[in-house]
Parts: sequence; C-alpha cells; structure tokens
Amino acid sequence: MSAKTRTMSDSFVPVVGGTLSADIAVPEHEREVRFYSRVLSTGESPFWREDLMNSRGMPIIGLGARSPEYADLPLQWMPHIQVADVAASVQHALDLSGTELMHGKDGEGKSQWAVLLDPNGAAFGIIPVVPAEALPPPEDGISSDASAGMGRISWLDLTVSDAPATRDFYRQVVGWTVRDVEMEDASERYADYTLLGADGNPAAGVCHARGANLDLPPVWMIHLPVGDLAESLRRVREEGGKVIKATRGPDAEWAYAAIQDPVGACLALVAGNGVM
Repeated sequence: MSAKTRTMSDSFVPVVGGTLSADIAVPEHEREVRFYSRVLSTGESPFWREDLMNSRGMPIIGLGARSPEYADLPLQWMPHIQVADVAASVQHALDLSGTELMHGKDGEGKSQWAVLLDPNGAAFGIIPVVPAEALPPPEDGISSDASAGMGRISWLDLTVSDAPATRDFYRQVVGWTVRDVEMEDASERYADYTLLGADGNPAAGVCHARGANLDLPPVWMIHLPVGDLAESLRRVREEGGKVIKATRGPDAEWAYAAIQDPVGACLALVAGNGVM
C-alpha cells in the first residue's frame, strides 16, 4: 500500500497525532506470549527481547491476558494515539458514528484516555499529548535515525472500503491532516491518504480496500520491524499463525508481511529499519 513508502520520523514524539505504543488483550495468553517472543526476536541483533520489551528495554507493545474487564474489547492491536483533548475527541467520534468502548476519567471527571471504534470497527486508543519530560531520554551518541535499529512501531495503516469517510473521521477525531497519495489499480487512478501529525510528519495511512490491499482486514495494522523477516515468517507458521500476504523488496528479500496470530489478531512485520 502507499503508506509503506514511509516510516515514522521518531518513535517517541510528544505531538498531536503521534502514536506512543499499542496493546491488546488476548485469550491463550501464554501461547500468545510465546508466539510474539519467537516471531519478533529474530536476527543476529534482535530488535525485541523475549519479554516483548524492545532491544533498549522500552515497553512499546503490551500483551495482556483477556480478563472480564477487557471482554468487550475486539481482538485487535490498538495503537495509542495522542490527541489535544480526549473528551472532545470522544465526542467527535460519537458524532461521526464511532463507538466508545472504555473511557478513563480522574476523580474530578476529567477525561484521561479512551478506547474507541471507528465506523469500520477498527479499534484505537486516545491519550493526551505526553509531556516531553515523561518520554524515554535519548541514549548518548545515538541519533533519532538510529531508532530504526530498535523495536518500535514503524508505521500504522488502515485499509477500508470507504477510505474518504474514514480519512474524514480521523481528521476530526485525532486532528490529523491529510496528504493524498496517487495510486493506480487496473488502469484506474485514485488516491490513498497519508495522515500527518501536528508536526507535519507522516503518522499513519488510510487506504482503499483494492489492488494490493484487497485482502487486508479493516483494522489498524501496527508495523513492527524484525531483524530477519524470513525467519520470523517461518516462526509465524511454526507457532500456529498465518501469513496473510508478503512482499519482497528490490533485492528479492522479504520486505513486508501482513500476519495473523494464533487467536486471530493481525499486524504487519517489516524487515530491518521498516522503510519500504
């Protein structure tokens, strides 16, 4: 899809529209932990540890057990997206036919976070913009470009049947701005959409369910880089998962794969630094 030609500029940016982390609550928790531990920790210098922290010990993804508290959450990886005003974003979502699944408030009733569904049924979380002082400090001598060598969410994309309506939903709810990306399918031209954060950097993509994206589910696909994608795909199958589709880069090596884990949750794996 069009959005795979970019990568997020940094893993930790305190900005409206920036994605900080992602999580999911799953049944068969022990099996799922094993699946992700094996699938993500490939390569000579793995980007992820077996405890699912990234290589620098940062908690980028969370894999929780499916308790009664989380029984109504869909089996989807949910990105945590920063917004200017959680309460206002929740109201925008409801006004645009979205659904509120959970809504955390403080003792004074001020919104702290929420979990929402868009009209397509894609789940996502919203949180306030994280203060810069609360973000992990950069390591001495390591530039932001070097973040490509660690486990992170390198991209988000969402493939749906009504991409223009979905684009407009997130423009209102999150505060993303939009850049058209010209596409072509069966000699017909159309546009997919890159969603930009408040800093003007690409943050996510919304695509039409057609062409190369036809078989992708209408959920937010987090893209996680791995050190050896071919080995990761072998482990996906070995551990009871499914490869939905995979593509190779110019060097004929595997570059991207949409996968489904053993309980049905979908995500994308990308090779190396995640740039397509």
